[in-house]
Amino acid sequence: MSAFLTYLLNGLAVGCAIALIASGLVAIHRVTGVVNFAQGTFAVVAGLCTSSLLGLGLPHGISEVTAVLLAGVAGLLTGLAAIGKPGTTPLSSLIITLGVGVLAYAVEIVLWGDQPRSAPGLAGSVTIAGARIQTQHLLVIAVTAAAFVLLALFFGRTYLGKALTACASNPYAARVVGIDVRRMGLLAFALGGLLGGLAGVLITPLRPISFDTDVTLIVNAFAAAVFGALTRPVVALGGALLLGVAETMAAGYGYGAHQLEVALGLMLVVMIVQASRRSAIHEEAV
Repeated sequence: MSAFLTYLLNGLAVGCAIALIASGLVAIHRVTGVVNFAQGTFAVVAGLCTSSLLGLGLPHGISEVTAVLLAGVAGLLTGLAAIGKPGTTPLSSLIITLGVGVLAYAVEIVLWGDQPRSAPGLAGSVTIAGARIQTQHLLVIAVTAAAFVLLALFFGRTYLGKALTACASNPYAARVVGIDVRRMGLLAFALGGLLGGLAGVLITPLRPISFDTDVTLIVNAFAAAVFGALTRPVVALGGALLLGVAETMAAGYGYGAHQLEVALGLMLVVMIVQASRRSAIHEEAV
């Protein structure tokens, strides 16, 4: 039982990191209609920057905040490339984000090489009901919870948040009342960069980060975001937690080589069940 609880708590921490990246995907897609496949790159950039800044002697806190801000800048630059030109279709923007991800590979190899890097996190561990969990895992869970609360307040209480929500609900009506939809789209990309960067600095102490780590991150995050139909961040959070727990359980019980396949297979089953229920409800309504 203690092993099960350990895997469960560790899986929740992994799922929280995935949820931050997935929420960035959702924020961008809600406002722009673009699926940003460079979202995992922001986490990698932040993780690698954190490793370098700590290596240069900068203290914790300053290093992580700087790395997250740099990821936000990367998100904004990606937005400028993807939607900066008026009239760019969502499909063209999607292809551009793929190109940005490939370009990022080359830049990251030049700056940091192709070897995985890590960074020190919170030391020690905590025992909960007989299960031992690293303090860094608890930090990931706590920061993710705080981030989602702040996102809820941002979208519900601030002008910018309400403007983003208006663009997501009805871009035409938003333009009519004077909201610059393109500017809101760039803001959404910057927000996606910040959320991805936050995930990156949180998971770098738990698992080494390299230039190609974004592949695993974006696959997991995209699955979680699709679980929420790319529009519902809270549902995406639930999907991410399910993925994280499934991966950790698979690794803990001897299926480490296939943990991604096990997790995505489970997510696929859940989404098929969801789609079947929606179809049944639609038929009843008709």
